[in-house]
Amino acid sequence: MWAHEGQIPPDTDWRIWLYMGGRGAGKTRAGAEWIRSQIWEHGKQRVALVGPTLSDVREVMIEGPSGLRNIGPAEERPIYSPSRRRLEWPNGAEGFVFSAEDPDSLRGPQFDAAWGDEIGAWHRGQTCWDMLMFGLRLGDNPRICATTTPRPTPLIRKLVKLDNIEITRASTLENAHNLAPSFLEAVQANYGGTRLGRQEIDGELIDDPKGALWLRSQIETNRTINAKHEFQRIVVAIDPPISKGVNADTCGIIAAGLRQDGKSVIIADASVQGLRPLDWAARASGLAAEYGNAEIVAEANQGGEMVRDVLEMAGCVSPVRLVHARLSKAARASPVAALYAQGKVMHGGSFPALEDQMCIFGSDAASGSPDRVDALVWAVTVLMLEKVNLRPRVRWV
Repeated sequence: MWAHEGQIPPDTDWRIWLYMGGRGAGKTRAGAEWIRSQIWEHGKQRVALVGPTLSDVREVMIEGPSGLRNIGPAEERPIYSPSRRRLEWPNGAEGFVFSAEDPDSLRGPQFDAAWGDEIGAWHRGQTCWDMLMFGLRLGDNPRICATTTPRPTPLIRKLVKLDNIEITRASTLENAHNLAPSFLEAVQANYGGTRLGRQEIDGELIDDPKGALWLRSQIETNRTINAKHEFQRIVVAIDPPISKGVNADTCGIIAAGLRQDGKSVIIADASVQGLRPLDWAARASGLAAEYGNAEIVAEANQGGEMVRDVLEMAGCVSPVRLVHARLSKAARASPVAALYAQGKVMHGGSFPALEDQMCIFGSDAASGSPDRVDALVWAVTVLMLEKVNLRPRVRWV
């Protein structure tokens, strides 16, 4: 009656239900309630309970506040025998405890239902999962519920691509009424919008595809929440879309500043999709005005002088410099990505849409036009690479 949407098993003919949620999103309660329903409503008799360690199974899945011994009517609750590592329900059903540290312990036993908790933290995840699936062979429709905070482990990467799986997701905030307000305030203030926050609070599966020029670890290492520095120079870079209307490409608009110590800081992402040229020009002009009429750098490969004209029509009073791309996007982005790897570019805040685009750029997962990345590359190039002559060249020999 009070479960939120992510905690409710999908009403389809699934074999695997994967519930990925943020910290405190009610994953343990969802798994425990599902097991209880399997035993009392669907007649399951042999259940596998698998956690990262034996202690995790006992302290969280069984004895925890949302564990199997603390939910449902008192007369339906199981008894746990630690020496046998076994739960026994009043109707004769049994639950068998296993640790992901010992996959071989799953050889031999067989089950008609299973619950795997925090599978993203399983030390030998794939091996343990395989052994568990071989044992899930009793009854007409053996099923498994897997609950976890999403982490890009090989096991989770593989599971999300399966056909016979249903996936539900939930953020920490969806279970806010069961959590301390001070906890919510603290984690939002400290981690909101960061890679760790998106994983541990929002319940998102954040991954770095192979071949991407940027890594999230590099961005996180060089993130600063205090972007109020004295800058030698600030630029607003624009990657204008060549189309207009609701299906137009995004207009990339990025502001960056060069600090006294020679490092650059990305200070704003005002990129916008679907606006008319006059409207995105007004947005970029307004951002430049916020930073003392900072110089605007706009790519003019498609629009030429029209880009300058549109900015002037929008009331722009900042100096406008038009730049032309003579190399491919990847060739222009590579030196900028190298600066990130050297710790010379920082993000002065959290920019999820920009960072998502950066961390697939150059990989097979990339699709569409990388408008935000293009604008970022122009901003950093103008601030850092032009002076030291590090722009990529082609030399004829």
